[in-house]
Amino acid sequence: MIGTILQAAVLAKVGGAIGAGIVAIGAAFGIGKLAQSTMEASARQPEIAGGLRTTAIIIGALLEGICLIGVIACLLAVLLS
Repeated sequence: MIGTILQAAVLAKVGGAIGAGIVAIGAAFGIGKLAQSTMEASARQPEIAGGLRTTAIIIGALLEGICLIGVIACLLAVLLS
């Protein structure tokens, strides 16, 4: 009985750690795609580069916020299990 409880706690910690890593990798991929698309669009239409830059910064900040919330949730699963 106690062994099963300990195994569940260890499994929760491993799952939380893996989840935090996946969230961070997903956010990095999203920001990379955002930067790629912004650079391509500003190369095609240089006159709107300022507006694209502003939009990209806002979207990047939102992506980082979502990543931070996900990492915190996963780390809480690690610490509270």
